[in-house]
Amino acid sequence: MMEKQAKPLDTEKIENILIRSTNWIGDAVMTTPAVRAVRKNFPGSRISILAKPWVAPIFEDSPHVDEIIAYDYSGKLGVLSMAKQLERRRFDAAILLQNAFEAALVAFLSKIPVRIGYDRDARRLLLTHPVPCTRRVRSLHQTHYYNEILRGVELVPDGPRLELYFSSEDRKAVDVILGRSNISASERIVGINPSATFGPAKQWFPERFAEISDRLHREFSTRTLIFGGPKDKELGRRVQETMESEAVDLSGRTTLKQAIALIARCDLFITNDSGLMHVAAALNTPQIAIFGSTDHVATGPASPRARIVRSSAACSPCLKRHCPLGHMTCMKQIRTEQVFRVASKILR
Repeated sequence: MMEKQAKPLDTEKIENILIRSTNWIGDAVMTTPAVRAVRKNFPGSRISILAKPWVAPIFEDSPHVDEIIAYDYSGKLGVLSMAKQLERRRFDAAILLQNAFEAALVAFLSKIPVRIGYDRDARRLLLTHPVPCTRRVRSLHQTHYYNEILRGVELVPDGPRLELYFSSEDRKAVDVILGRSNISASERIVGINPSATFGPAKQWFPERFAEISDRLHREFSTRTLIFGGPKDKELGRRVQETMESEAVDLSGRTTLKQAIALIARCDLFITNDSGLMHVAAALNTPQIAIFGSTDHVATGPASPRARIVRSSAACSPCLKRHCPLGHMTCMKQIRTEQVFRVASKILR
């Protein structure tokens, strides 16, 4: 049976477009091919991104975006305030990359005449162009998943290639950070990211991050940068104190844009399934992505320079925040030696 298509767009009437971003850094990175495709389908239109403040830096230097609108409201009154603000801007169309009911409600209350998005989360009646979220679509990698929204209204996707941009100011900030840490331009840098949102089941053990960093330092004379957000300061400190070699703990000490520019400078990035994993993929930085409870097929790093190390545990992927068995079998099966072998091939 053929999939039902949303009704055709009158593209000639669309000159002012709102794209509703997803709310997580990794998801936002995986929408960059779809954002690029919107620009290619509407080269003369004005394109605005509605994004949470912590996600906005993903799009700040993008050549495909004219404006970023911060979505920093919450609650029922916040939704109404946001809708009133958007209504004044007189958008011709809204493309909802975020799946939530609230995204469709805001677009509906904003009186945007064309509202495009997946017909999930009970929001079909709020959309003028609901795109069927079929079983086939749900089985795709997320980069293709977002592109399929465009294909559903007969727009042309632009492939799955991720992309990120950062400014010369971010590059200068990176030079200052590395200089203060006595890391020269000639030294090889390994970035490690022991953190991950969505619960501890996604996180490889801090002591194993410390162990792999020490071994790479001994074998390849690498310098280690520890990445993480403001909530990861204790985790970063724990890894740093566990290590025998010296590491620079950047947890909570950089902006997202600075972290992006720093990951671009890494010779290798070792990470859990996380937003920064997708950042490294978009930058084509060589990386090792460690997967336990999550699905590497749906959300793995979309980069030819990424290597996935995953568990063979029968219960993986369980997609749980916390290990339902209580002993993290999937992560325990991923040994430091296993990661070191992959890292050695990359660094050699």
